[in-house]
Amino acid sequence: MKRRTPVARGRHRRASGATARGRLHRWLHRWPRRWPRLLLRSAAVTGLLVVVVVVAVQLWFLMHVAWWTRFDPGSTSFMRAQVERLREKDPNARLQHQWVPYSRISSNLKRAVIAAEDARFTEHEGIDWTAIEKAYEDNRKKGKVVRGGSTITMQLAKNLFLSGSRSYLRKGQELVITYMLEMVMSKRRILEIYLNVAEWGNGVFGAEAAARHYYGVSAAQLGPAEAATLAAMLPRPRFYDRNRGSAYLERRAQLVGRWMADVTPP
Repeated sequence: MKRRTPVARGRHRRASGATARGRLHRWLHRWPRRWPRLLLRSAAVTGLLVVVVVVAVQLWFLMHVAWWTRFDPGSTSFMRAQVERLREKDPNARLQHQWVPYSRISSNLKRAVIAAEDARFTEHEGIDWTAIEKAYEDNRKKGKVVRGGSTITMQLAKNLFLSGSRSYLRKGQELVITYMLEMVMSKRRILEIYLNVAEWGNGVFGAEAAARHYYGVSAAQLGPAEAATLAAMLPRPRFYDRNRGSAYLERRAQLVGRWMADVTPP
């Protein structure tokens, strides 16, 4: 094997260096033409990952909704957030909550809640665009939010899964879950779950706990006046828990009592 002389080795190193510099020069020369393609490829991969994550999250929601068509949810996202809030002051705080089947909830309360919260509950497909439009006009005229357009199904979607934060992204997710609930569940099941997880006071959730908390009776024993009052409390349950003699609550309950006659629950 022929050995290179020191001079030959030097020439070889210079030639190798020149070659490396040449490759670097060609790469730098081609880079301006390549970087748009690389950026597009990177954006496409990122976009695909985002789509995969979004689809996976929606499937997760849908699986829970399907499961709850036959099995009762033990708690909701909103209930868990409230117990955490209560435990900031009292580490041993617990919610007042007891699940009862649809048949053991007074028909008076079913009619009252529909009358107060969502008069077209049995007619719409989860979103009452007419009510949302009317709420928007009323709020615009008053210059502040005086009423919302959320249906019972929309409220249930929010309570089951979402935080209390307000954003367009969260609202969009609420609408998607609302359509899932309406697509998979019957109106009867939606109302049954809603009545069992709705907030009715400070740490009070569900019709059974509310009936016992305010009137010392079961949900099945609620009369028309008691049901109307509970339904009237739903927009501000913690406030009315502290202010049970509110004149506004009394007037609102009387209105709900009159509307109940026109409601047929599912």
